[in-house]
Amino acid sequence: MVRKTPTDKVIVSRERILRSVTSSSAIETGERTAVIEQRLKSRPRLFPKLTLAF
Repeated sequence: MVRKTPTDKVIVSRERILRSVTSSSAIETGERTAVIEQRLKSRPRLFPKLTLAF
């Protein structure tokens, strides 16, 4: 078993983050994940240069 140290960085794709937000929102609202995902993908990004903090 390989353990990661706190210095190891894990790169998460935008698609995986989008999928996570979509499924969480679907559980909370009862709306279909496909509808929420399509809505999120169709919007223009408000802050395209903004990245997640590490």
